[in-house]
Amino acid sequence: MTDPAPEQAGAADTLTGGPRRRRVGGGRGSRLFGGGRKRRRRTVGRGAPLPLLLPALIGLVFLVLPLVALLIRTPWRSMPDLLTSTEVWQALQLSLICATVATLVCLVIGVPLAWLLARVEFPGRGLVRALVTLPLVLPPVVGGVALLMALGRNGVVGRWLDDWFGVTLPFTTTGVVIAEAFVAMPFLVISVEGTLRAADPRYEEAATTLGASRFTAFRRVTLPLIAPGIAAGAVLAWARALGEFGATITFAGNFPGRTQTMPLAVYLALQSDPEAAIALSLVLLAVSVAVLAGLRDRWMTTA
Repeated sequence: MTDPAPEQAGAADTLTGGPRRRRVGGGRGSRLFGGGRKRRRRTVGRGAPLPLLLPALIGLVFLVLPLVALLIRTPWRSMPDLLTSTEVWQALQLSLICATVATLVCLVIGVPLAWLLARVEFPGRGLVRALVTLPLVLPPVVGGVALLMALGRNGVVGRWLDDWFGVTLPFTTTGVVIAEAFVAMPFLVISVEGTLRAADPRYEEAATTLGASRFTAFRRVTLPLIAPGIAAGAVLAWARALGEFGATITFAGNFPGRTQTMPLAVYLALQSDPEAAIALSLVLLAVSVAVLAGLRDRWMTTA
């Protein structure tokens, strides 16, 4: 009698793909298939059609040319003297301090707001999210006017602060911090909310079932999970606060040593000392490039 095992094995191989296909899939063939996939991706990049390639190159030149012109016109020999001058140093120091304090304010009130939008269901949450992100598209000057109407001496809240506590916020260093926090906080909230939505809420639920309060679960479980998102949002908010101009000049004014930040100093120096304006602009450009380089892995990493 013939052994039926070879026939059964052959039938099984026919149904499952056979041992030869398994060898091809796990050996040289898989590398060939993988290499073909990579070659196809590269071919798509090389074979860009001219109607798409030409506008893309024009757009790249349009964005890069002003930055290159700034580098070409930079007075490199006089840069040390310009950056160490009293006016430039005051503006630089004030900008760094105010941007850092504004970022801390955004962290204190922005992270809980992001958690509320991501974890709590309540009526009108979409409207609240739209209002939170409104400063992203609102003209900064309009934001400064809105702050004046709210916190000015005759504002809705500012009059009570002035009458009851003698606190005046406009045209002060505190006003600079408030204006920068107003325009920068949406960047933090969006980043943290996105990270919270990506995080698994079952970890928090497990912590609460083990006896932890909601705040303890947030502090001990949620915050470590979303720490990268908080860091990225904080960096974005800091960079946005450092470059704020419209809301700052409208709400806080332009007083050297008190409210004149680097963007305001650039605007003022451009009228009297263009070289100082270029030097300050180069510093802001370097900060922006550093922020983008630090966040590159977070933005451009693909699955």
